[in-house]
Amino acid sequence: MSGDMGLRARKKQRTYQVISDAAIALFLAKGFDRVSVAEIAEAAEVSKPTLFRYFPAKEDLALHRFADHRDEAARVVAGRPAGVGPLRALHLHFVDGLVRRDPVTGLSDEEPVLAFHRLLYGTPSLVARLYAYQGASERALAEALGGGVPARLAAGQVIAVQRILAEENWQRIDAGESADEVEADAVAAAELAFRQLGEGLPL
Repeated sequence: MSGDMGLRARKKQRTYQVISDAAIALFLAKGFDRVSVAEIAEAAEVSKPTLFRYFPAKEDLALHRFADHRDEAARVVAGRPAGVGPLRALHLHFVDGLVRRDPVTGLSDEEPVLAFHRLLYGTPSLVARLYAYQGASERALAEALGGGVPARLAAGQVIAVQRILAEENWQRIDAGESADEVEADAVAAAELAFRQLGEGLPL
């Protein structure tokens, strides 16, 4: 039985990936607003009802890459080593992402990543959906910080800082700088941002 469950889960994940890859390829080639859900379903060789079981909204087809990151900050806080405060753990994790060129930090100059970011930030409905994802990140982080209004305020500031840092990095790279050229400034900006948070937040 457990083997069957594992097989079903893998099949579901493959279908999820096939649909998303087909959608993003079409979005990049034609633009988000010029692609219909029917086209995506046909390219992925699935029915529209099947597509919507995996992706409730068209925007989710583009933004699923952010789905795994919605509770990332919360996971970092929950899994931090003993003796490391939440804010310090988040700071170290963000800088590690810069070093690894994690696209979520904005510090990636790989062309597929740049093309995806241009699609994202050039499509108002995707930007609006991204803010909804970030709202989910705030709620998850607030819960990890203990809940309540103080935790929500802290979580909102942390998520906003991460968003601004990532946008600054992406804008410089989109303007023509390489990730290597931006990295030192990106790390310094993260140091400044998390220090300012530390001076104002009891974390």
